[in-house]
Amino acid sequence: MTRASSVTQAPTLVPEPGTALYVHVPFCVAKCTYCDFYSLAAEGQDLAGTLELLLREAERRAPARPRTVFFGGGTPSYHSIEELERLLDGLERATRFRASAEEVTVECNPESLTLDKARALRALGVDRLSIGFQSLDPRILALFGRVHDAAASFRAFEAARTAGFERLSVDLIYGVPGQDLAAWEADLARILALRPDHVSAYQLTYEPGTPLHAQLEEGGFERLSEDEELRFFEHTHGQLAAAGYGAYEVSNFALSGQQCLHNLNYWANGPYLGIGPSAVSKLGSTRFGNPRSLPTWRGALQAGRFPAAWEETPDPAVRLGETWWLGLRTRAGLTPAEACRRAGWVGADPTEGERAALERQGFLEQADGAVRLTPRGWPVADAIARRLLSACDPSAGPPGARE
Repeated sequence: MTRASSVTQAPTLVPEPGTALYVHVPFCVAKCTYCDFYSLAAEGQDLAGTLELLLREAERRAPARPRTVFFGGGTPSYHSIEELERLLDGLERATRFRASAEEVTVECNPESLTLDKARALRALGVDRLSIGFQSLDPRILALFGRVHDAAASFRAFEAARTAGFERLSVDLIYGVPGQDLAAWEADLARILALRPDHVSAYQLTYEPGTPLHAQLEEGGFERLSEDEELRFFEHTHGQLAAAGYGAYEVSNFALSGQQCLHNLNYWANGPYLGIGPSAVSKLGSTRFGNPRSLPTWRGALQAGRFPAAWEETPDPAVRLGETWWLGLRTRAGLTPAEACRRAGWVGADPTEGERAALERQGFLEQADGAVRLTPRGWPVADAIARRLLSACDPSAGPPGARE
């Protein structure tokens, strides 16, 4: 079971120095049709005031000397150079991240990443950019509500390289209704010719509450069949592997040494502190999250209150199921002893029987003492997670991202 409650005062937990830091910057030029993260169209919003409140929250809550920092959203690169300078310089004063962080990532969209902005970000201590290409196909970009085209994506990538970024990731979405597999492979080949250091390639999902999900429910289009989605998944993994990109997580691929350290901490069920509207934190065994409402988050900070809207402490059995769920998403997998240690579980592992069954069925394997997904298991990682979560707690399911 999970003990959850609303939050009326600041939790007593304080992040240890070095804890990973996530900064949620909620504004975009437009809301994408598939996106269920908390974000807002920037027009008419108080951008400068929101950044000042992010810094106020950082001064109160952010960990000292974080090992990794990740600016997500939203579209952090939407902001002007002057606004980004205020944000990053203010965060430096609050945390001293520039001397401690092994990785500082900023998410960018092609239409807002210029050469001058890339140079400014580099000078401000950012060493990794994640650029949201999503697709090169004009029809798919229109379906997603994106405001850039393929040419803008290539210009943004070139600007980042010219500015001196040696760690660049490209975000892609595939398995889209009406998408031709051969055309997708050709587009992926064009992107890989750039030699990005990292690729995040996600199979399209239809999240309830998004415009894309509403279109699907209304019969606006027909999603690919399961067999077609599997072909896209297998061909994508195969093409990336052939180009030298190791799949170190179900949807993430990297050249040697270019894995995202911030996300590896998430998959290891490690601690992290999030600031900004909707941002989630995990310290010890407790999770808590800020409201998915800019006015509510703003009001709490202006009133001097802790902005979190919810808090929960999952029982050890639930934590164990979640640890298996997250760890098995990675290529390395994890050992049973490590899963129990991370979850704080003492005693016989309730997933043992289910894992043995999954091994017999060819979905899991053991390598060097670790349990990991087989190639047959990769495409059905979420279904495997549900089985392991259920073995720990019959009422449990994979926790949804609250950002």
